[in-house]
Order: sequence, then structure tokens, then C-alpha cells
Amino acid sequence: MKTVVIIPTYNERENIQKIVPEVLKQGENIHVLVVDDNSPDGTAHVVREMAEKTPRIHCLIRQKKEGLGRAYIAGMQYAIALSEGFDIFFEMDADFSHDPAEMPLFFEAFEKGADVVCGSRYLHGVRVLNWDLKRLFLSLGGNLYARFATGVPLTDLTGGYNAYTRKALEVINLASIRSNGYAFQIEMKAKAYYHGLSVVEVPIIFRDRYEGTTKMNSGIVNEALFQCWAIRFSRTRIRHQNQ
Repeated sequence: MKTVVIIPTYNERENIQKIVPEVLKQGENIHVLVVDDNSPDGTAHVVREMAEKTPRIHCLIRQKKEGLGRAYIAGMQYAIALSEGFDIFFEMDADFSHDPAEMPLFFEAFEKGADVVCGSRYLHGVRVLNWDLKRLFLSLGGNLYARFATGVPLTDLTGGYNAYTRKALEVINLASIRSNGYAFQIEMKAKAYYHGLSVVEVPIIFRDRYEGTTKMNSGIVNEALFQCWAIRFSRTRIRHQNQ
């Protein structure tokens, strides 16, 4: 399966030099696409230098920050348009919160017929390192709320380590996605589920970032709280489309 790992960046110069080689180690058919929001620290320049030496590295530069969801959608659309013919599209953070060495778990699920594979921090127990209790309870509570609001029975709707087949992205229709931060992850998974795609979770270990600062803020959290209900209401429209 030809695979592209999409990594959004903003001021991730140090991390990106470390994580890209680790991703490429996971298989000869794996490419990396870095979607950089015009980072002042020169992240894109570093990626371009790496790409000159390694053709499996690609770089898409956006002119300004528009949020995580917009970055992923831009990256997915760009990767689909490339002549590489990718079969699998991964989402991964640049900061090693998501371990590239766990990618084989996703591939195993795809080989068994999954359309969407979601890395879960809460499948078979809590698998989070270096978080304080406040952040852990916020994440657990947010996932319970998202599961209740959307009706999607996944343990980690807000998690960001996910992978989609080309078919799944076509069915979901990226142009229909309206959410951005955590709500983007919820909407993508929910719409895959509403369309009847095979959505599978695999257990991952989430490690807090090594370098840099978190991009989470109250606006991202508030968007997720309210957007969950808009996502839920989209289920009826999707069911009518599929009849």
C-alpha cells in the first residue's frame, strides 16, 4: 500500500528534522508530506533541503495559519493530486506525540479490510504519558461528550493519529468538512461512520511533545463542544444521500 504521512507544522524546525527520517524507516512505500503554515523559524526551508536529497519527502507551504483541520484538508487534497497514486493517507503530529513505530498496527487493520484506522489513547485502558490529571480528565470528558453528542461509538474521537484509505476520503468528501481543531478529527471520524465505512481503532501510546509548545487553546475546545451537534445533525442528510 503506497502511503503518505501528512504532518502539519508551525515552528517545528527541530522536531521535523527528527521525525521525518523515523517515518520513512517504516517502509519503502511511505512518503511524507509536510504542510507548513509559513513558519517564521524556517521549518519549510529545512523540509525543502531534506526533499532535495530524498524524493519521498514533499512540502506544501501555506501563506498563513488557518487551523489544523484546514492544514490536513489542504494536505490530503494536495497528496491526492500528486502523481504518486497514494492508497493510504496518515495524519501525524510533528512532535513525536505519535510514534511512527506504531504504524504497522494501522497497516494490519487495513489489510483486514478497514477503511479508516484511528489510533486510540483509551482503548484497553489509558495510554497517555506525561500529562497531568487536569489535562487527562479534560480529554476523557471531551471524548465522552463527543461520543454522546455524535452517537459514534469510538473511544478516542479527538485523537489525531489516524489513517484513511483513498476510498474513505472520497466517500467522506473533504469539501464537506467544516470543522477545524479537535472538531475536525471528530467530524472526519463521524462522517466515515455515518457513511457506513469500516472504522477501526488500534491502541497507541500518546507521549506529550518533546520540543516546542502546544497549539491547544480554549477556542479549539469550545469549537469542538458546539460543533459536535452540527456533526450529529449531518447524519440524517448523509443517510438520505445513501438511500
